[in-house]
Formats: sequence, C-alpha cells, structure tokens
Amino acid sequence: MPHILWSLILTLHIAGMTVWVGGATYAALILRPSLTLLDGAQRNAVHLLTLKKFLRVVWHVMPIVLVTGWLMILHEGGFAVVPWTTNAMQLLGLLMAALFLRIVFGPYQTARRALRPQQKTFDSIRTLVLGVAALGLLTILCASMGHGF
Repeated sequence: MPHILWSLILTLHIAGMTVWVGGATYAALILRPSLTLLDGAQRNAVHLLTLKKFLRVVWHVMPIVLVTGWLMILHEGGFAVVPWTTNAMQLLGLLMAALFLRIVFGPYQTARRALRPQQKTFDSIRTLVLGVAALGLLTILCASMGHGF
C-alpha cells in the first residue's frame, strides 16, 4: 500500500487513542470533581449526559483504534515479528476495551435506568474510567519505548 495510506491509518490510530485516553482522563480527574458544585439532581443529570456522549464517542473510536493497530501489526509482518512493546500495546488496548464494555454494560446502565442514581454507582464508573486512563498511559509508554529513544 502507498505510504500515504499507512500515514492515514497511523493518524486514525493516534487520534482515536487521544480521544479515548484524553476523554477518560478528563472524565475521571476534571469532570467528576467539578460536579460537586451542583446539587444532587443536577450533578446526576450532567454526569449522565456527559457519560452518554463520551461513551458513544468511544463506542465508535474503540474499534477504529483496535483495527488500525491490527492493520499496522500485519503491515510489519505479524505478531511474531513486532517488538514486545507492540504486543504489550495490543494487550493493554484489549484490556481498555474490556473495561470500557464493563462500564457500558455495568454501572452506566444501572445509573441510566435508575430514577435517582446512587453515588456509589458513579464512584464505580469513576474507578473503571481511571483504570482506562491508567492503561492508556501505559500504552503510550509502550509506544514511546518501542522507538528506542
């Protein structure tokens, strides 16, 4: 394939990871503490709306990131040929996807369906989102290590 196509695939991959990891970091470290300024009903409404929008974006970004990663691995010769850091990124990406699915089908659904979501449900979501952000940071570290600086 032409060089420009692989550049576009890499761009999609990096942009997707930026949205995913940056959004998780924002949701866990900035949004959640800022919501304490609102009363309970407003806090829940803003939190649920923000989560809905973020999770919808990640629902579309996540497969793009995984597929572009696999395409680049195949382009380099397959899983057996790429450095260990690339295989580590693959594992961390799959763990991030699993945590994302746990959030969507677990506590987020509970909060979304509740008339008055409990604080512990949002705490559970925050813990899982922090896990996604931490795994994303480790993924970025692996990507940096893979270039041998």
